[in-house]
Amino acid sequence: MVLEHSDAIEVRRSPGRGRGVFARRLIREGEVIERVPVLVVPIDELKQGSAWTSLGHYCFLWSKDTVALALGYGSLYNHSFRPNARYDDRGQRTKVFTSLRDIEPGEEITVNYNGDPDDDSAVGFAVVEAKGDGDQPGRSPKTARKKQP
Repeated sequence: MVLEHSDAIEVRRSPGRGRGVFARRLIREGEVIERVPVLVVPIDELKQGSAWTSLGHYCFLWSKDTVALALGYGSLYNHSFRPNARYDDRGQRTKVFTSLRDIEPGEEITVNYNGDPDDDSAVGFAVVEAKGDGDQPGRSPKTARKKQP
């Protein structure tokens, strides 16, 4: 599989979240935003005792003993319980980010770190929902247990 960088997105400051991934143009519902390779490493390489290293906070759980660092912009998407995109593991060591609805130019692209866009399980930090995240009323920000590094 050939992976090419997407011209539809860019990284910039996200208020209250640090950096984030933003749409440079209209992204249509169901459109693939980005396909990224991942580097899979043993969990022990990203922990100091029971605490995660700073790089560990950018990784996805891959298996019981490994984590994956998504390349491209894959490790820079911020979390939301009202995401406008999702990620899925495809093929060997590849993540695919896809829009759940139309995403306007300049809008931050967010994913649910639990994998399933509708999963309200805790994720281990206070979640900052950006203004305009999602269009699903009744789903509020929450403090969450960490599910992945």
